[in-house]
Amino acid sequence: MTARVDRAVTAGTFSLDGQTFDVDNNVWVIGDDSECVVLDAPHDVAAILALVGDRQVRAILATHAHDDHVRVAPELAEATGAPVLLHAADRVLWDMVHPHLPPHGELHDGQTIEVAGTTLRVLHTPGHSPGACSFHAPDLGVVFTGDTLFAGGPGATGRSYSDFDTIVRSIQTRLLTLPGETVVHTGHGDDTTIGAEAPHLQEWLARGH
Repeated sequence: MTARVDRAVTAGTFSLDGQTFDVDNNVWVIGDDSECVVLDAPHDVAAILALVGDRQVRAILATHAHDDHVRVAPELAEATGAPVLLHAADRVLWDMVHPHLPPHGELHDGQTIEVAGTTLRVLHTPGHSPGACSFHAPDLGVVFTGDTLFAGGPGATGRSYSDFDTIVRSIQTRLLTLPGETVVHTGHGDDTTIGAEAPHLQEWLARGH
C-alpha cells in the first residue's frame, strides 16, 4: 500500500522568553494502514492517537523542541512504544520542557527514515531554532518544514536561540533547491509549494523577517 499523509490540528499554547501565545499546530502522520511515523506532538495525545488509529508508530520525529511541538511527546511515546527523535542542537529547548525526560535518539542531517515503503530524508534547517529539521519525502512530492518555512516566508526568529540570517540560509540552500512542485507541509497553517515561495526570497531579505 502506498504511504499517505494525514493531518490533525491541535490547539494550545506556545511559551518562551516569559511570554505565552495561543496557537494551532499541525500534526503530520506519514504511513499506510499498518505503520506510520508522527511529526511533532504538540498539545493533545488523544487527537494524535485518533489519527494514528491501530497502526504501529515507528518513531515520533520532532521538527524542533519548542514546547508547542514536543509537549506531549513523552506521553505519546509511552502510549505507542515509539522513540522520540530530536536533533541534538535543540536539546537546550527540549530540557526547558522536559528536564527529566530526555528524547530517545537523535536526528542527523542526511539521515533517512523508512516507513510504509517511502523514505523521509532529514534536512537540518536551523534558524527558527538551532536543531530545527525538515523532512523531505521525494516519493510523495512533499517536504515537512516545521516552523522553518511557511506560506509567506520564514518562521519567526525574534526569540531566544533563533537567528534570521541562519533561517534564510537554511531555506535558500536546503529547501528552495527542492523541485518547485514540492508541496510544503508546515507546522502551522496552510500548505504552500517550493515554487510559490522561491520568488519571494529577496522580499524576505529586504524586510528582515
